Amino acid sequence: MRTFKHGAWATLMVTGTILVSTQIVAQEEGSASAIESKIRALAPAAESIAISETPIDGLLQVQVNNEIYYASSDAKYLVIGRIMDLDTRENITDQAKAGLRKDVLEGLDRSQQISFSPSAPDYELLVFTDIDCGYCRKLHEQIDEYMAAGIAINYMAFPRAGIASHSYDKFVSVWCADDQQAAITLAKTGAEPEPQQCENPISKQYELGRELGVTGTPALVTTDGGLIPGYVPPAQLRQRLLAMKAPTVQSD
Repeated sequence: MRTFKHGAWATLMVTGTILVSTQIVAQEEGSASAIESKIRALAPAAESIAISETPIDGLLQVQVNNEIYYASSDAKYLVIGRIMDLDTRENITDQAKAGLRKDVLEGLDRSQQISFSPSAPDYELLVFTDIDCGYCRKLHEQIDEYMAAGIAINYMAFPRAGIASHSYDKFVSVWCADDQQAAITLAKTGAEPEPQQCENPISKQYELGRELGVTGTPALVTTDGGLIPGYVPPAQLRQRLLAMKAPTVQSD
């Protein structure tokens, strides 16, 4: 039987560890490469594909543009859905999407929003809204109550019928009005705003909403990228923001 001196054995152990580690890294890189190739075949127009680990062994997160999917590490299965941690009750998929939304919203120009805010809000919400949406109108009817609850509502346009719709034209007229707050309040009563044209961000806001995953209105987005779909009454919304641990407004 061949024997090794302590130094030789230590060298062999270190070398073996390096070899194993290298093999693991190579396997991981190979899996990611195989997954990316298959996803690229399914979505050749995708601008970006990013692959990362999840808390589940054998399951990788696949980010395609701003959407989150999952794939088995052998590149055989694609999983479309959400991951929930049953112990902590945290929605891991929503957390990942929130991070993506937060990145997209970095540096957003506040002057490009129609805002209704108390003097010292506790919470700031970006609200994608449609002029003709019933629940959007219901939310706006209670705008004073949201502000009394310490919630700032910052509107951005999301005409559900698209850019070539009458709802889109209404939002352009609202944006171009001398008093945007009064114009949007009037329009949300069902009245026709005075037709106007000017340089406006309505189409860009609509596309931004789609990029963030907005599919219906109203859609409420927190400053850390959390998404609350649909109408929530003022008192309940404040409680929900508190439960979500949404960031409060930082005072200067």
